[in-house]
Amino acid sequence: MKTVTMRVEDSVYQIFRSAAAGQKRNISNFLEYATLQYLTSTQYVDSNEMAEILDDKELCANLKSGREDLVNGEYTIV
Repeated sequence: MKTVTMRVEDSVYQIFRSAAAGQKRNISNFLEYATLQYLTSTQYVDSNEMAEILDDKELCANLKSGREDLVNGEYTIV
């Protein structure tokens, strides 16, 4: 197990403290739980979802084309 030290503004600490109390967790446990929830729900796809994405040839072609457009500066922000 590792220890992580961080500095936060008092107002942010109060938000953490209130959120942890609302879930009957200590702050450390709440931050670990909340971070894992965020990372696993928004940053990653599970293996089934990734397989579905990779099986969709049209989607993959469109993503590749879009990436190429981005790299080449061929896009417009609307």
